[in-house]
Amino acid sequence: MSEKENRVVETPLMKQYNAVKAKYPNALLLFRVGDFYETFSDDAVITSEVLGIVLTRRANGAASFVELAGFPHHALDVYLPKLVKAGHRVAICDQLEDPKTTTKIVKRGVTELVTPGVSYNDKTYDQKANNFLACVHCSENINGIALIDISTGEFFTAQGNNEYIDKILQSFKPKEVVIQKRYKNRFVELFGNKLYITTFDDWVFTKDYAYELLTRHFQTTSLKGYGIDNLDEAVIAAGGILHYLTDTCHDKLEHITSISRLEEDKYVWLDRFTINNLELLHSPNENAKTLIDIIDNTVSPMGSRLMRKWLVLPLKDVAEINTRLDITEYLLKNIDTSNGIRENIRIVGDLERAISKIATGRINPRELIHIKDALNAIKPIKNLCCKSDIEALKLIGNSIDICEEVVDIISTRLKDEPAVLIQKCGVIRDGFNNELDELRNLAYSAKDYLANIQQREIESTGIPSLKIGFNNVFGYYLEVTNTHKDKVPSNWERKQTLVNSERYVTSELKDLESRILSAEGQITAIELRLYEELISDLTRFIRPIQNNCAYIARLDCLVSFSLTARSNNYTRPEINDTYELNIRDGRHPVIEQLMPVGESYISNDIYLDNDTQQIIMITGPNMSGKSALLRQTALIVLMAQIGSFVPAKSAIIGIVDKIFTRVGASDNLSSGESTFMVEMNETASILNNISNRSLILLDEIGRGTSTYDGISIAWAITEYLHDNPLYRPKVMFATHYHELNEMSNTKKRIKNFHVTVREANNKVIFLRKLAKGGTEHSFGIHVAKMSGMPKKIIDRATDILKQLEKSQHHNLSDKETSKSCPSIDPLQISLIQMEDPLLTQIKEEILNIDINTLTPIEALMKLNEIKKVIAKF
Repeated sequence: MSEKENRVVETPLMKQYNAVKAKYPNALLLFRVGDFYETFSDDAVITSEVLGIVLTRRANGAASFVELAGFPHHALDVYLPKLVKAGHRVAICDQLEDPKTTTKIVKRGVTELVTPGVSYNDKTYDQKANNFLACVHCSENINGIALIDISTGEFFTAQGNNEYIDKILQSFKPKEVVIQKRYKNRFVELFGNKLYITTFDDWVFTKDYAYELLTRHFQTTSLKGYGIDNLDEAVIAAGGILHYLTDTCHDKLEHITSISRLEEDKYVWLDRFTINNLELLHSPNENAKTLIDIIDNTVSPMGSRLMRKWLVLPLKDVAEINTRLDITEYLLKNIDTSNGIRENIRIVGDLERAISKIATGRINPRELIHIKDALNAIKPIKNLCCKSDIEALKLIGNSIDICEEVVDIISTRLKDEPAVLIQKCGVIRDGFNNELDELRNLAYSAKDYLANIQQREIESTGIPSLKIGFNNVFGYYLEVTNTHKDKVPSNWERKQTLVNSERYVTSELKDLESRILSAEGQITAIELRLYEELISDLTRFIRPIQNNCAYIARLDCLVSFSLTARSNNYTRPEINDTYELNIRDGRHPVIEQLMPVGESYISNDIYLDNDTQQIIMITGPNMSGKSALLRQTALIVLMAQIGSFVPAKSAIIGIVDKIFTRVGASDNLSSGESTFMVEMNETASILNNISNRSLILLDEIGRGTSTYDGISIAWAITEYLHDNPLYRPKVMFATHYHELNEMSNTKKRIKNFHVTVREANNKVIFLRKLAKGGTEHSFGIHVAKMSGMPKKIIDRATDILKQLEKSQHHNLSDKETSKSCPSIDPLQISLIQMEDPLLTQIKEEILNIDINTLTPIEALMKLNEIKKVIAKF
């Protein structure tokens, strides 16, 4: 420890501060001092930078100074979110006793450790998204993962290989991940370094310890009822999360009432590449719209959070999908019912997070009134569901518990418009507690009490000018003018003599004064006690209200589906167990919403099956819409399997179990991976995980390397997908390699298509319509011209293209094309084949060398000359 640090700990306050700070060295410590939260030393420097508040210095005993930055305690809700969103752990150290009750330094302790993944503060997270904390237990082959959102009470766990864990991390986007300390480097290598990581020692990640934590929390003897009893890695991860919550002073977890298993076989497989490529929730492009922006028309944060989960977890169960579609169709046809449910859901609001605050005791009176109003709004929702014509909606209605007892408890105990803070009083309803009513009458009706005493004494003493007053010296007093002082009763005590009057006190006034002055403190204590009893009585209703929240969120999503379908002209897809994918007049759900006014999206048909048209090879120029066509097919399938109507005239969709996309290109420079390496990694992941029901979308495979390498790789990949003896996945392959069109001659389930264009007056017009047959023109230079490339470059590119085409024509073999490989020369086009004057000169020099008379020294000198010329080139 430095000399400066030794000096800093000298004052009693700093001794206390450093003792607490030592327990939380990796967190910013907000240290309550009177009405302020203060930070010191390095914490103060960081806090001042993040919050933009003044950094000061002050003397500290024998120390020269200590850095200081603070803010008023009532501004905690303003500043805390900024610190957490900046990626900092924040330990909140409060005063644990009233400074008035002690002559020593006030006791202080950390009451909450707030981290990016653990917070109850509404302003530290997005209301429409979950704030998940994850725990990953790494092992040799199978890993465990658990996710919890303490603000909603959701708790999930699963186990699987690295790819499955990666998929879950990408789908749920946890704000923080807890892992074993010794596996940190391996975790970063497997899953990236963009996640906020917290580590623990190995002893936390043991089966026995985790099992004990979970069974103790759920008050069960086993975990069989949750379906995870035999999932050792998942159980360890779940136990790790509970340990972390206790370690961060979050031990009030009554709202964590269950744990659910994320079953890999229940949902469509979407790897992290696909989730990113399809831009379901996020886009790498700033201000770009994503699919969630289009289909999420929910009116409650609960519904919005569920919509996000549905979107990354499409279903594979035909019956469950059709149940969602049935309800959506009913709501689409019955607008009054849909509107009635929607408007009441708007009133329900974020009941899920509000009810979670009851368990933690962090709920304020206004939020309790919201819970009451929300439960009242659930009644008409239940009635509308029960009156519907379909069993699925009736089942939801019958399952909703309106919790009338909760409404009664809140209504009879709380005022209709209580204060926000219980400390401000004015929360408990008048008439609920007699003692409280008397104190309120005393505290807030003191004038009436005094007026009654004054009138009574005037009548009993016959002093008409008698008055009651108050001062800070001896409190309440009776003032009598000198004219009537002979009428003063003997039991009055004289306190002060003035020129024209005298002042007296009585035992009654002293008692009244004492009661009035202490009434406010008693009122606060009684209201606080009654409020805590109210919260305690409501904890037994957490589970049924959470169940209601699940039904309301589900209804919110389905109403949103119906509204989106009505607004965007979507149709109901037909979902079945076949291997057919038949989309008529399909549209891209996002792009069509961004079209200029008056311009409509060009729809297209897509047909794929396992027997006749397994692979579609799509050629066409850049900007013609090939990539959009691939993405829209995946999005239509995905939308259908979450239970949504789809942007198409009709759609018959045999259940898809995996959606793979290799669309777009990006370098992973931080890992030293090129575009081509990223492309090959993603493609390898696809080929290693295909199934009979997979939908694979490939865009420009092989373009990250040389032309013929790329063609060879693309050819081999397509051949593998077609000839695989076990699986026949459905494939859409967009490519510039026109040579691949030849595969349809030998592979019967490969069909060629192209995106049509029209060329007129040396200009290209994109028609964006899919047609049968391949094409051999990429129109790359036309696209460059459209982008605004300088004319000089366009003209030069045209000349080079002509030279290349001429050169290739002379060098390609005229022999008959082999039936097993593309009709291309095995050697790449050499630079020397280009009709460039400089390269022609070099070629002539080499050909004119007489190697029979050339000495070794002359050969080296000639080679050096040629090397210098090429270097300049």
